[in-house]
Amino acid sequence: MFESNSHAVKLTARLALVCLAAASVSMPMAWISLAKVLLFVAALGYVSVQLISGRPDGALAKLWSPWALVLMVVWSAASTAWTSADIAAALVTFIKHAKILEIVLLASLIRTVGEARVAVLAFGLGQAFLLLSSWLMFAGVNVPWHANAPTPYVVFSTYLDQSIMFATTASVYWYLRSERLWSPWLGALGAALALVNTLLLLKGRSGYMVALSALTLAIMWALPSRLRLASLVIAPVVILTGLSLGSTQVQQRLTEISRESQEFSHGKPVQIDDSTGWRLNAWRRSVQAIEEKPILGHGVGAWTPTVKRLEGEGAARIFGAGNEPSNPHQEFLLWGVELGIGGILLLMAALGCMARDAWRFPVPIQRATLAVLAATAIACLFNSALFDDLMGDFFVVSLGVLMAYGTRSMAIHKECQA
Repeated sequence: MFESNSHAVKLTARLALVCLAAASVSMPMAWISLAKVLLFVAALGYVSVQLISGRPDGALAKLWSPWALVLMVVWSAASTAWTSADIAAALVTFIKHAKILEIVLLASLIRTVGEARVAVLAFGLGQAFLLLSSWLMFAGVNVPWHANAPTPYVVFSTYLDQSIMFATTASVYWYLRSERLWSPWLGALGAALALVNTLLLLKGRSGYMVALSALTLAIMWALPSRLRLASLVIAPVVILTGLSLGSTQVQQRLTEISRESQEFSHGKPVQIDDSTGWRLNAWRRSVQAIEEKPILGHGVGAWTPTVKRLEGEGAARIFGAGNEPSNPHQEFLLWGVELGIGGILLLMAALGCMARDAWRFPVPIQRATLAVLAATAIACLFNSALFDDLMGDFFVVSLGVLMAYGTRSMAIHKECQA
């Protein structure tokens, strides 16, 4: 009896922790940090006990992605041996990179399909709370829990984070509407509200690109197989044209990209508030840094001192004073500067391994996971999406619960076939 009660308490505590982690990415940063610390401590302890007791997770061991993600973190840690950054900056940067292990830890803690469904539901409800709060602010309702963001309709973070999160969550709502986690009409409504919020209320250009990918994939999978390849080319053009003609805000933001890019190409000095010009300059310096050390890179945490050295005069004006850990707003280039070309290949391999694993999941979960992976890859092209706080936490948690759901569902599916 005592042993049974002890098992129930452990199960409840484990599931409560998973739900806290899944819902935390819809909350202020303090909640995310607390959930992250608890998750790492509990999950590492849980996995260690499982391995010591000779009960490894057979379903998880068959996936490729855990090995790729662990290798990324191990190689990043090893680069402290040759980093050109001071040790404090290197450790801070490494800790930010190491959160990608949450994908593996969540998939390890979630042991059954039922637990995975609860985790996905906690994630979906958290995002629904965030989405509803944003729409209430649009309607003029005073939402007492929102932060004083400089842009309207943003609840806890920035328009950049929130737009990318909503555009990504739209895919989760849409593809899992047949999984009885929420009713089909609620899934469709949630997806529509999330996309409209991203495209018409917020002004994040990265969010527009993620929303574009979500719509394109939804159209592609709704079409017969013979038309899907063509739809990947035609759909984005039609959608982007329609948005630019139908939305003044979208048109304005796209015009800003063109103007700021032209100004940068004509040699105009980079301004802090010129996001396109700042990115282009940071990307140029990052490429130069990779050319200097293409094999091993400059080491973890070395992006800031390296690009400031390459920038020379005016570096403090563009990149700020001191050598606090920063990034080029491009995840692939960040890994390239720190770990060389191998770092870029490692990141690409990790995304590829997760896509390979997701391809084996039941179709609704497969498509939801692939859509979130596509959103992650696109966000990484214009931001350091996995490195950044909140945005990075959102992606690793959403991928973690979906990978767990797919893995546990895949095991059940194979048993039923047998």
